[in-house]
Amino acid sequence: MRVLVLPEEMRDELKEPLGILYRCHGVECVERMADHLRAAERLIAVGDITTFYILKASFIPDLMIVDHKTKRSPVEDSIKRRHLEGSYRVVTVENPPGTLTDELLDAVRESLNGCTPTEIIVDGEEDLAALPAILYAPIGSAVVYGQPSVGSVLVMVTPEKKSEIEGILKRMIVKEKV
Repeated sequence: MRVLVLPEEMRDELKEPLGILYRCHGVECVERMADHLRAAERLIAVGDITTFYILKASFIPDLMIVDHKTKRSPVEDSIKRRHLEGSYRVVTVENPPGTLTDELLDAVRESLNGCTPTEIIVDGEEDLAALPAILYAPIGSAVVYGQPSVGSVLVMVTPEKKSEIEGILKRMIVKEKV
């Protein structure tokens, strides 16, 4: 199995928002981006807290990618339970910190190619999962992820954004996982 590893020299680059940064917290962020979310072809939520507030604001993501952690600490049970409301297909994948495994990439691609709302639960870390979400989402989709201690980032999927993400993925280190 192939694994993409984020090189040390790219870490600072990926700390910069990939889209519009909303400097707010909780439902306020979701409300500020609501027009974009309503108009989106597909809605993808990455991260437990982001997903929690999107659901709390009554938006239903087509894809949720969570790892049951926030800032590397376990999330409260109430946040986990909130993710499970609704009729989602649940897929569990392994993805170590600072990587994108083929297993995660395939799960994101398959989820966005299908019609069934899906929750991908990552055993490891989902911090880089916005990258394949943007790459595989249909044009016009919205990908939302958290910017720790700052707010939320909204990425509207365009051909140019997909090209930017392809360039980032090509610069990652490819390793074979045994």
